[in-house]
Amino acid sequence: MAKKFICCFGILLLINIFTKAQSDIIPPSVVSVTPVSSTKIDVLFSEPVDHSAGIFSNYYADGGLGMPVSAIADSQNVSLVHLSFENAFTNGYAYTLSISNVKDYEGNTLIMATAAFSFFIPQRNDIVIDELMADPLPVIGLPEYEWIELKNNSSFPINLEGWTISDLTGMSGPLHQFILEPDSFLIVCSTTAKTSMSSFGKVKSVSRFPSLGNERDLIFISDAQGKVIHAVQYTNDWYQNELKKNGGWSLEMIDPKNPCGGSSNWISSKDKNGGTPGKKNSADAVNKDELAPKVIKAFAKDPMTVTLVFNKPLDSMEASSVKDYVFDNGLVPIKAVVIPPLFDQVNIFLNNPVEHGITYHLSAVNVFDCSGNVIQQNNFTRFGLATSADTFDLVINEILFNPLPSGVDYVELYNRSKKIIDLSKVYIANRNTSNEISSITQLQSENFLLFPEDFIAVTTDPVTVKSQYISLNPEAFLKIKNLPSFSDDKGNVIILNESGIIIDAVNYSDKWHFPLLHNTEGVSLERIDYNTASVQKNFHSAATSAGYGTPGYRNSQYKSNEEVNGEIIVTPEIFSPDNDGQDDFATIHYTFPSPGYVCNVTIFDASGRPVRFLEKNSLNGIKGFYRWDGLDDKNRKLPQGIYVIFTEVFNKDGKKNQFKNTIVLARRNF
Repeated sequence: MAKKFICCFGILLLINIFTKAQSDIIPPSVVSVTPVSSTKIDVLFSEPVDHSAGIFSNYYADGGLGMPVSAIADSQNVSLVHLSFENAFTNGYAYTLSISNVKDYEGNTLIMATAAFSFFIPQRNDIVIDELMADPLPVIGLPEYEWIELKNNSSFPINLEGWTISDLTGMSGPLHQFILEPDSFLIVCSTTAKTSMSSFGKVKSVSRFPSLGNERDLIFISDAQGKVIHAVQYTNDWYQNELKKNGGWSLEMIDPKNPCGGSSNWISSKDKNGGTPGKKNSADAVNKDELAPKVIKAFAKDPMTVTLVFNKPLDSMEASSVKDYVFDNGLVPIKAVVIPPLFDQVNIFLNNPVEHGITYHLSAVNVFDCSGNVIQQNNFTRFGLATSADTFDLVINEILFNPLPSGVDYVELYNRSKKIIDLSKVYIANRNTSNEISSITQLQSENFLLFPEDFIAVTTDPVTVKSQYISLNPEAFLKIKNLPSFSDDKGNVIILNESGIIIDAVNYSDKWHFPLLHNTEGVSLERIDYNTASVQKNFHSAATSAGYGTPGYRNSQYKSNEEVNGEIIVTPEIFSPDNDGQDDFATIHYTFPSPGYVCNVTIFDASGRPVRFLEKNSLNGIKGFYRWDGLDDKNRKLPQGIYVIFTEVFNKDGKKNQFKNTIVLARRNF
């Protein structure tokens, strides 16, 4: 039995010696060369290497680097060597490292090998947040966790070690080492979510992963040095789908090469599971950004600093030139700093202080967005030092409290003072059943200046209001998340300053509307005189000719200080409705000394026969117009000739007036 054991042991020993002898003939090879800083690289071999790997002359890099100044074996991994060079690597340059005469512990020598490496410092938008799950409930097909997905937009591998995820409330812990290859994805989530998300792709977790807001949030990623690489400020409107924005669906970037596209480049996922973590987005498509940047507003942070706000992220290098900004009133910019993380605002430092009581103007020229689009001409805005609003500085100028079934309420304010008023320090409210001021809501969380004699329409949905009413000043709208409730029959609208002092208040009623209106749904109440008290006699229903509402511009029932005689003027004297762009309409201009007049406009032919009932019981403003297109009531072309425009006007007090105007309808013979 002992002889058999010795025999077997001998055979195993021979096999082991033979196997070892076989491996001895294989020299070490290079597995990877990884830059770890601007002057250092790590060389990883396929097996442990001896002291020869620590001889610096065994290494040489092209591109002007030469031999390293040191070669140090790793203290724990005997297959790893750290090389340090005297000269810094050029960002993005592809180097070749030559390695020779490196031996393993069996004496096998790597005669010569080469390996490529590139040192790359990621810049803005090289890594982008291209998908996020802000509201995972109700579950559609993905785990009930929040997460974001990162995509490498560059042509280089990027080490994410030390990178962080932040929102407005705080910053996550750092990511551990991970090389994100070009055109690849990484899911980043909380430590709790990591196991559940790992089946969808490569996952890294961070401590203190930010809680993503369901309705809106700002989230951004920063590299190990704290430099912001990409930011997304989303709202649930970005889903572009009323059902999906209620939860369970991710938001996907449409075109990752358009990282600054904002809402135009994001949409809810189309995937049946509710999202595409770890892989290409279901919404992936070419969506090139060709929209030029535009100035939105400016405000003075302090007498020596002005903040200029744009509609999209800028090229931070280009936008930091003081030559891009032109001021009036002797102000000269001495420094410009683009503000992260969104890079859509610029702090401009001035040579002289901004003074109270002056409205300044600022123009932006040669400013580029992050996609390379240059700003267009005539991009200017106003700014100045804001002053607190006092009683009656602002007035409630128009109220829509009974909107159309598909509409929303709005309240229009007018700055009747000489002050520049910051609406972030103004609040809107109503009264509760105990007649106490209630539902106090800040108009704006950020600086928003209302200049003297300016209007602003406050509403939860400016898009809907603009679609239902004439919008002569589309910029004069302020979106507010929650507007206090205003009853359809009667209620209170109150505006207050930051100290709680009432600036203006209106105790409205639907009985304030013009009595001859049969239906007041969708009709706003307009202030007649800015300088008179907020009482019933100073409000009137908006005119029919104005579309029953004038949000953002002067009221149809506004009373000027000039005494104007009522009149009807028709222009031109001869019109030709042939759609050639010249005199295609007859315009009937009206002017009355006070609001509340109702008119009927009838067109008669030369024989005295009525051919068109143009307006019936239409409520007029103080000034306005109607148009006639040369058609009869059945939209048939009327023959050329002389026509009489008969206008009769009356009000609820029984006052009447009649006007006759003649006009010639001409038609061309083709």
